[in-house]
Amino acid sequence: MIDPEILDRFRVPPGKKVRLKDYDPGWEQTEGLKKLGKEEVRERAQESLEKNLADLAEAQERLYACDRYAVLIVFQAMDAAGKDGTIKHVMSGVNPQGCQVFSFKQPSAEELDHDFLWRYARCLPERGRIGIFNRSYYEDVLVVKVHPELLGDKLPPGKRGKSFWQGRYEDINAFERHLVRNGTVVLKFFLHVSKKEQKKRFLDRLDRPDKHWKFSTADLAERAYWDEYQAAYEDAIEATSTDWAPWYVVPADHKWATRAVVADLVTSSIRALDLELPELTDERRRELDEARRQLEAE
Repeated sequence: MIDPEILDRFRVPPGKKVRLKDYDPGWEQTEGLKKLGKEEVRERAQESLEKNLADLAEAQERLYACDRYAVLIVFQAMDAAGKDGTIKHVMSGVNPQGCQVFSFKQPSAEELDHDFLWRYARCLPERGRIGIFNRSYYEDVLVVKVHPELLGDKLPPGKRGKSFWQGRYEDINAFERHLVRNGTVVLKFFLHVSKKEQKKRFLDRLDRPDKHWKFSTADLAERAYWDEYQAAYEDAIEATSTDWAPWYVVPADHKWATRAVVADLVTSSIRALDLELPELTDERRRELDEARRQLEAE
């Protein structure tokens, strides 16, 4: 397991001024880790990941059996930060019946005819399940803020200044508070990759034929807006990291570190619910006893 003090470094306290340059995207998070060295830290991260994958499978089983809580995991990041790989590795031991993954692309005409939260609300996990949003309603205060022309003419006329975005942050906070009050644990991860590492991963996709399918010229076009996206993320995280739905800024320059951190936080959050398997009623025990008698009598 990862030292809780290290994990706490990634959680954004409510009301804190957020500057992403203050968050290290690499593995050298503390002096202690630097002294251990990269290979030792990597080995420990892998051990932590393996332990958490086993614990997560057990925690998910209890979550599913109790049918009282749901878990919503939100992933946001710049392109090539490793969202897909993190989801794949962290959730590798989870029963697919208890997990749902949704990747949100450009909204359809029908979705644009509703409020910006509508298409996401339709995909929320039911009780007993883990829902994963690969990108989310935060796109509507990120990419739409960087490219305000995407707002189109569907909204009531008015200025699209600071108060407009503040209103959306308030809507998101209210939406997440509603979810938490009704039994949904909301975990939000911003995978923090450096511009240098993103360039490296883009070049890797171009150099390897088996990764050509992952490269999009649109990703390269969006890279030109790096500073604008960083500012949009800072504003969004600062405005929406709350006690009930905190943001975690997770270092993403090394995929093994990202996966270990996310796995630990997801597992510990579900285990903190202190779920127990449902107790059998007297009637249910009688049903099981009768089933046993019938089977043994065959």
